[in-house]
Amino acid sequence: MADRSRTFSIEELPAHLILEILSSGRLGAADLACLETTCQMFRGSHGICPSKFRSMVEFAAFHICQAHSIFTSLHPNARKDLLDRCGGNWKKVLRFLQSVEQSSGTIETSTGNMQVTTGRYHTLLIHDSSVYACGSSICGVLGHGQDTTQCVAFSRVNFPSLSRVIHVSASHNHAAFVMQSGEVFTCGDNSSFCCGHGEVRRTIFRPTRIEALNGIPCKQVATGLSFTIILTRQGQVYTCGNNAHGQLGLGDTIDRPTPRNVELFEGLGRVVQVAAGSSYTFAVTEDGTVHSFGSCSNFCLGHGDQHDELLPRAIQSFKRRNIHVVRVSAGDEHAVALDSSGYVYTWGRGYCGALGHGDENDKTNPELLSSLRGHLAVQVCARKRKTFVLTDMGSVFAFGSMGFGSLGFSDRGSSDKVMKPWILDSLRSHYISQISTGLYHTVAVTNRGLVFGFGDNERAQLGHERIRGCLKPTEIMVQRTVDDIAIAAKSG
Repeated sequence: MADRSRTFSIEELPAHLILEILSSGRLGAADLACLETTCQMFRGSHGICPSKFRSMVEFAAFHICQAHSIFTSLHPNARKDLLDRCGGNWKKVLRFLQSVEQSSGTIETSTGNMQVTTGRYHTLLIHDSSVYACGSSICGVLGHGQDTTQCVAFSRVNFPSLSRVIHVSASHNHAAFVMQSGEVFTCGDNSSFCCGHGEVRRTIFRPTRIEALNGIPCKQVATGLSFTIILTRQGQVYTCGNNAHGQLGLGDTIDRPTPRNVELFEGLGRVVQVAAGSSYTFAVTEDGTVHSFGSCSNFCLGHGDQHDELLPRAIQSFKRRNIHVVRVSAGDEHAVALDSSGYVYTWGRGYCGALGHGDENDKTNPELLSSLRGHLAVQVCARKRKTFVLTDMGSVFAFGSMGFGSLGFSDRGSSDKVMKPWILDSLRSHYISQISTGLYHTVAVTNRGLVFGFGDNERAQLGHERIRGCLKPTEIMVQRTVDDIAIAAKSG
């Protein structure tokens, strides 16, 4: 009889079984790289890998890439371009795919899954499916109730559901949360129906479920100025709230008190990501097409003109050049996109160098950011006249308006302009996995779960009680957040 208590090493397993474990998809690119570096057995092909793969780990990374949703949606030429950009290294391709996927949702860190989103004067943080908030709670955007007007440190947000939070958005005066169950909760200023609870204009002070979406599982939300965009697991788009410029994509300018399906996407393809600006919207479909609608007063729609669009319209500049966009970010007056080869494009108003082209000229169509061609970008983030680009090496590039120090350059004045992408030296010693910027403050999360904030802290939006602002990244003690030690300061 076999001795079931006997321990054995992984080297005793058949090579094909080890390969199956490595290719299961449960390991990230960093895990595979670590195995290859620390254990000799993973460096060889063991006779089961094609000769073009130099190791079992590289072959496993190839298999995982082949099954990844972003990779499978790419044209064969785009797949080849990405592999070439990564120097033929499949582990690097996998790292790119996984980083892009996580950039618009929760990221895996050594202390758990996290997501950060910054609003006008507040910050929301997901840590292991719980939400914590700090800063100004004007209009109830923090979800702490009617009596709380400001939180000087991160404080846990309570939900009337046992479901876990997997995505959050809170860019202006309301917030939206997606639960693991697919339910969507909202809170904040509902004067324009952006919270989606029907003909109710009162402020929603605590997260409340959108009943109109009952039975429609969702996966992502994007909050604009008084409107909300919701992406379902099936790739459908629902919108509600203010529609003065057609930002709901429904073909008119009538406000909607409850989420309505943007039916035009039924014939355009499955949507994989949405983004909301101040009064305009982006939706990226599976084939890499960017559709924009709403206000075009700042050229943000990318169509070469300033005409509002009441229905989703594809940005032809990308299509003509066969550029497959994987993510897009909508700022207040400009936009930035990331393609399937890790290149970055900007357009809209060029105030303060927010487009990164070395001047303040406007761009009516998306234009490649040539100074970043040598870097593989995995996340782009635009907000008030500033832009951040995150690379696959965990480095952060920033440009635009310093605005209270919100670019993080301690050697620049708070009113300076950074006209071209410049690496954030103060974060070089950390591997940044996600970044979010608000009106005048910015928060970044590292792969080890550390959180750094910089910029304006007048309303405690950086989670510090005694400082008014940070010209350089300053750590926010997340551990206190997780242990629920943070105290919400009630005023008023």
